[in-house]
Formats: sequence, structure tokens, C-alpha cells
Amino acid sequence: MSLEQHRAFNRMYQKDKMTLGFLTPFEPMTNQPPKMENTVELACTIEKLGFSAIWLRDVTMQDLKSNDHGQLYDLWIYLTYLAARTNHIALGTSSVVLPLRHPVRVAKEATSIDKLFPDRLIMGVASGDREKDFTALGIEREKRGDIFKQSFDFLDQLLMEKQPTIDSNLGVIDSRNMKLIPKPVTVIPTMVTGFSQQSMEWIAEHGDGWIQYPRSIEEQASLIQNYRALADIKKPGVFKPFTQTLYIDLSENPDEFPTQIPLGYRLGRNHLLELLYKFQTIGVNHLVFVPYFARRSMEEMIQEIGEEILPHFPTHNPLH
Repeated sequence: MSLEQHRAFNRMYQKDKMTLGFLTPFEPMTNQPPKMENTVELACTIEKLGFSAIWLRDVTMQDLKSNDHGQLYDLWIYLTYLAARTNHIALGTSSVVLPLRHPVRVAKEATSIDKLFPDRLIMGVASGDREKDFTALGIEREKRGDIFKQSFDFLDQLLMEKQPTIDSNLGVIDSRNMKLIPKPVTVIPTMVTGFSQQSMEWIAEHGDGWIQYPRSIEEQASLIQNYRALADIKKPGVFKPFTQTLYIDLSENPDEFPTQIPLGYRLGRNHLLELLYKFQTIGVNHLVFVPYFARRSMEEMIQEIGEEILPHFPTHNPLH
């Protein structure tokens, strides 16, 4: 099995090209949990317009001192719900917090999704940083880097080897009398988010791609260049795509000049188009819109981007 057989991966990722997606919830952040009243309807609209992916976050506890709540429901449960209500759009995790979830459970959940909804899961994984989640689950946040690495290795063996034997302080798998079921339909793309307390060298070698946060064009270009150079050394000839988020507040005035908001911009669609072409030029292969600071109705914003911007960055059509 290889990623060349994974339909969602190939619809999202091609060298020197960029596709577009959205992060849930599709509503602004407030001091209250998101209402999630029309997420399914908007997800169907996003799919119908031709965007390549919808992304979901892994947030356990509401931090009462933060406005950032994730999409309210459990990552895997809500991903399954959206998968059942849509047809073919990729569903990405951004990201599974490995130190907070046992790798055997993650493997079981991921392979179940892949079996029920083949070729649709793109699995971002991360070390996590939300202090309240670690506190609630009794896991030392300071050790998350080591736990992430152990969990990643355990998960990788479960997903990639036919019948692995694993002896870890996280658990023991004896291939003589047990194996994980179900097995995935294809290789499940597994991508590191941020640095996850690891080196760029480690990420370039072990991840199927890299998911990163917004930076200036110059900073992101340098990061991508260094990442690709290391990936070429670690895995010569293997395409490892680069994904990033971008927070946007799309103005009703298509010519409004960009002004900065946290991790992104308020701007009109004409300047958004210019910005997206710059990101594609520096090597971003998939860009995820985050609407947490949007002031317009989500329906209007999604429709305008879908009609005016998306045709410039279409979802790919793999031959198989």
C-alpha cells in the first residue's frame, strides 16, 4: 500500500499546486462554546462548491479563560457524523493530540473511519498545548514531547506493519496471538502538526507531510525550503506536502487592503487571491481557512470564496 492509492491525499496534494479547505467550527469565536447549528449544511456547501477538505480539532475541556473551544464535540465522533452526511470531501484531523489518546485507540478509530469511509481521512497528529486538557486527564504536559514520539512510533507500527510485535511502556502487542482490526483500506496519511516538540529533521523523516501555523510569506518560505531539503535527504523522491492554516475575515469590499488580525488578515477577495498565489509560489500545497474572526455571515463568505477564489486553486482530479 502507498499514498499514491489514497484518493483524498491525491485530490488535495500535488507538487507546486495548492488546494483549499476550511476548519470547523464555521463560526466566530466568542466566550461561549460554538452553537454548531448549521455546520452540516455548511459542510455540504463546502463540498458542493469543490473545496478539497474539512478539518476538525481535538479539544477536550472548555478553558473558561479562553475563547478557543474547538468544534464542541469529540473529534472522532463528529468526524464520523460529517463523513456520513457528506460524500467525498477529505476529512482532516488538526490534530489528534497523541499524548492524550492511547495509540491503540487512535489506530482503532482511524482504521474504523478508513474502513467505513475509504480514502477520506487525512490524519494530522500533534503533541498538544492546551493546559486544561492535560490537567483533566492527569497527564504531565511537560512530558508531552516524549509521549508524542512514543505514541507516534507505536501508532506507525500498528498502521503500517501487517502484524507487528510491539513492546512499549504504553502497551504490548504480541503478534503470535493478537492483531489490530480492522486494517486500513490504504495507507492513512499521517502528518505532524507544528513542531510537536520534535526537530525538523525528525518531522521530515517520519511524517507523511507537515501542517503548520501562519507566518509571513518570507518566514514560511524559509521554513518550507528547509523542510523540503531535509525531506529530500531523509526520504529521497518522496513527496511530503506542506499544509498551513490562515485566519481570515473576508470583507464585503473586494478591493479592501489587508489589515492584520491574529494569525491572518481582514481583506477583500482580490487581495486574498494575490496572497494565496504567493503562498502557492513558496510551496504551500493546501491552505485551510479559519473563520474564527469573521464578521460576515459564514454562508456569504464560503459562497464568495467558492465562486471567486476556488477556481484558481481547484481540487485535483486523480486518474484512479
